[in-house]
Amino acid sequence: MAGHCGARVMAAPLARRAAGSARWVCSAAARSPWKLFGAMCLLRLPRITQPLEKEEEEVAALMEQIELEKSHYSDHEIRKLEEEEQLKRKKESLYDEDEARGKTVIMAQDLEEKWEQKFLRFKAAPRITDADKSNDRTSLSRKLDSNLMLLVKQKIGNQELWLLPQVEWQPGETLRSTAERAMATFLGDHIQAKVLGNAPYGIYKYKFPRAIRTENNVGAKVFFFKAYLQSSDLSQAELKADYLWVTKKELGDYLKSEYLKKVNRFLLDL
Repeated sequence: MAGHCGARVMAAPLARRAAGSARWVCSAAARSPWKLFGAMCLLRLPRITQPLEKEEEEVAALMEQIELEKSHYSDHEIRKLEEEEQLKRKKESLYDEDEARGKTVIMAQDLEEKWEQKFLRFKAAPRITDADKSNDRTSLSRKLDSNLMLLVKQKIGNQELWLLPQVEWQPGETLRSTAERAMATFLGDHIQAKVLGNAPYGIYKYKFPRAIRTENNVGAKVFFFKAYLQSSDLSQAELKADYLWVTKKELGDYLKSEYLKKVNRFLLDL
């Protein structure tokens, strides 16, 4: 009983400290002079590989030659060798006709000719699309060998700026859920995307202009999260703002320098 009573005695101070800690967190958040925002870096991943550089082509050709020299024959190659041996024996009158009697034989050489004709009819899709030719930066069907990032035009104070989709944090939300809400705000609820992790990848901090800055309203902190677009079909998306899909190199055409620096720190484009 004494042990149980001791547990009850200890529980009360712990509970009081926990409650006090919770009140401190809430009051600290309420007193914070910084507004908090969650932003989503939504990426469309490359659909095709990038063209090889000259050195890469040379290495690829060398590795292909080494693999060919060290590889074993495939089933098709073994079959072809056997058929060539049979033809050779037939010409030398050593071939047993009973071996092929009653069989419909399709030779390996016939298959290769059929495959060759099929290959000649194949036409690869162009790497340069119509959206590339017209420089349509609202289309996902461009820069197929690069990452594309979503930018939206938002009103900040009296300015309209190109930014990653962002909204202000609301009490009760995690920063990740705030960033997810930002994505849904501009694209609707039908967007299919995979959010990466629960922690932000970066943060951008700025102060408000002196004309509107106060002791309790100093500036904003924007926490960046990342997500990959899982479907390029945005027919169900409800785009509610001016938007663009741009590469990392094109970000400088739209983002302010300090904002761009923070984004480039976590954005990889290999």
